[in-house]
Order: sequence, then C-alpha cells, then structure tokens
Amino acid sequence: MDRREFIKKTGQAIALAAITGGTGLAFNERRVSHYESLIPKISDFTIPLDNSLPGIALAKNSNHTAALNSALDAIGGIKRFVQKGERVTIKPNIGWDRSPAQAANTNPDLVAEMVRLCLDAGAGQVIVTDISCNDPRRCFLRSGIRDSAEKAGAKVILPSDDEFVKTDIKGKELEVWPVLKPFIETDRLINMPIVKQHSMSTCTIGMKNFFGVVGGERYRLHQNIDQSIVDLAAFCKPTLVVIDATHVLMRDGPTGGSLDDVLTADSVICTTDQVAGDSRGAEFLGFKGADVSHIVLAEKSGLGKIDYRSIGYKEIS
Repeated sequence: MDRREFIKKTGQAIALAAITGGTGLAFNERRVSHYESLIPKISDFTIPLDNSLPGIALAKNSNHTAALNSALDAIGGIKRFVQKGERVTIKPNIGWDRSPAQAANTNPDLVAEMVRLCLDAGAGQVIVTDISCNDPRRCFLRSGIRDSAEKAGAKVILPSDDEFVKTDIKGKELEVWPVLKPFIETDRLINMPIVKQHSMSTCTIGMKNFFGVVGGERYRLHQNIDQSIVDLAAFCKPTLVVIDATHVLMRDGPTGGSLDDVLTADSVICTTDQVAGDSRGAEFLGFKGADVSHIVLAEKSGLGKIDYRSIGYKEIS
C-alpha cells in the first residue's frame, strides 16, 4: 500500500469511528430495506421436555466452570442439548466496552467452557456472536470473550452488514427486522446472559439479551420495551439458557463501571424455560419475577413459568 492509499484508508477508518463511536457499528441503525430479502420465522430451537428432570437448576461454586457443569448436569447434561454434527450458536452479552470484573458482559470463562462442552458433545461448529452497543471490536476484546472463545475452538463472528437477513418476527411490537444470520442459520441456540440491573426494564437477564440479535433502528426497541423483549423472546426460542450470576451488576445497569456496584454471587443457572430463568435470576437483584413487567408479560404470552419451582428446581452448592 503506497502512502496516498494509506492516508485515504486511515481517513475512512477515522470517519467511521467518529460516526459509530459509543453506539456500535453503523449497521445497528440501518433500515431493513438494505438487507437481504425477507425470510419466514424459523427460530424455534427448543427441545422436548423431560419431566423426569428438573426444568431449572442453580449451582453455586467459586469455581465458575464447575458451577456451570453442575447446573447443566442437573438438567440432563450437554448431550441432551447438542448432537453430533450440529451447528451451535452461543449468544453471550458482549454489549459493552467493559472488563470482566465490571460485570457488564458474560463471564468469558463460562462462554469458553460452553464452547468446549458443545465441541466435546460432537458439535460440527460452534459460533459465538452478539451485536454490541459500544464499539464492537473493543467490546469483543475487552470483555475477554473473543480470546477465550477462540482458544476453546469457537468461530467468533464480529457482525458486518452482509451478516443480516430481513426477517418477519411476527411480534405485536416488532414486525420485519434485520436479524443476524447465525441466530437463524443454526441447529441449536444457547442463550448466555449475565444478571444486571437495568434502568428501563428493571433487569436484563435472558429474554432482554435477545436485543443483541437484531440490527436496524434499535432505538425503537426501547419505545415499548416490555413488548419488544417478549416479541424477541417469542422469536428466539433457545435450546438452553445459561445464566451468569457469578458476578451480578446491582446498580447502574446495563453498562456499569464501578466495581462497588458488583456483587459476587458465584452462581450459574441452567434451564430450558427462559421465563423461569429470568424469574430466578431477578432474585439476585432483590426482585421477584412477578415484580418485573416483561417477565409477567412473557408468562401471559405462554413463554414459560414465573414460578420456577413449578417446573422442578434444584439447587447445588
């Protein structure tokens, strides 16, 4: 590359950074007309219920990967959820330019362990991705998730414009939106949120984490936030939910910043019921599921049970 071309490309990069700084990549606000043609809703990745097993399990251990394995084994183990040759997409929270200690993003050790478990179960490919709110490159790196997931064997996708497809979500609030392809073109979907206080939705756990599957005019998601959360939860029906409550952001969510706002809880929740998972997770923040509007709305919409004990609850310490 000669000097003139270098200056040109550097100028373009600076301009892009100026446009996107603090809000993520420009594609986050592009209109759906820019994306590939419409596809139907094909996003139910749930597996059959097994009434002989707990529907939700919580394990507490200062060894966080051990906690994950204990909770997962309690609801049937990884081979219940992932079969040989399947493509698995893992959806952590990688929304923020924060370090793991600040508890704004999912614990990178948990993400790496889930990648290893899926590959050990015979998965043909494991993808880790999210649509960040802050600059995506910084979020993926500073969170520790990119490095940890790649070392564990995952394909980590930093989204670009050509990774979206226009999709009919069929929600009451959300209709046609650009969805990141790995959340549609997959065999299994594993949701891996972290428990945080949220200034608009009371809490952000599993269902709210699905805001990170869509591009487009994302500010619109917050105009009727409870219904938007439920619409996306109904669209993205995951195979498995793994909730990171190892460190809980108690205040100033969802971005956080101060370590004084972080509670060390050393817990991991695994469940097949995303409403039950959010209900149990909300208790770390001092709420009951019935106190949180979008959790109540999700149960009314038939997405799961607020009373997590009603589906079989096991706690391991």
